[in-house]
Amino acid sequence: MEKVNYQLKMMEQIEKIPKDKHPKLLLHCCCAPCSSAVLEKLIDTFDITLYFANPNITDVEEYQKRAKELTHLLNENHLSKQVKIVIAPFDSETFFQMSQGLEEEKERGKRCYLCYQLRLKETMEYAKIHHFDYFTTTLSISPYKNATWINEIGTQLTSDSLIYLYADFKKQNGYKRSIELSKQYELYRQDYCGCIYSLQEHLEKSSKNR
Repeated sequence: MEKVNYQLKMMEQIEKIPKDKHPKLLLHCCCAPCSSAVLEKLIDTFDITLYFANPNITDVEEYQKRAKELTHLLNENHLSKQVKIVIAPFDSETFFQMSQGLEEEKERGKRCYLCYQLRLKETMEYAKIHHFDYFTTTLSISPYKNATWINEIGTQLTSDSLIYLYADFKKQNGYKRSIELSKQYELYRQDYCGCIYSLQEHLEKSSKNR
């Protein structure tokens, strides 16, 4: 099967938007570092609202810390127009229910696929209720996330009233740029995805490398 260039598909979508129009985009964000480079790329095309909804983050203090960093990012950067932010309530129980029976799955397995699906579906539902034109996620900026899965799920959730914006934000040095901006704005960069299972796997790998 030929690999899809989702970065190119996104650019094709953007090129069809009239220059004098700025559609409303709900941008699901996993953290401030990933959001930094994505905002820089999309701000001139869309009116953006960040949507922090990540039930996979199973520690409430970690959830609050990452949410706070998004506010810090928006206070520090100098974008061409204002970006709003919506912080969804902490809801780890939804993630634990979804992941029942998949506790032993390794990162990038079925549990991760369902986690992408969970977060994108919640984003889509919020976007529909609040009359956004597009929705997408920052998740694809990470080299550790499966951009094909993310875009396939987003495509399945698109509708006549709400368009999924294709993306592979790691392309064109997107991930590198997120690291640069994280240093510039002194952003907290977490070293695991967020769930207890990814933290355990991270700690196991760290202990083996000592």
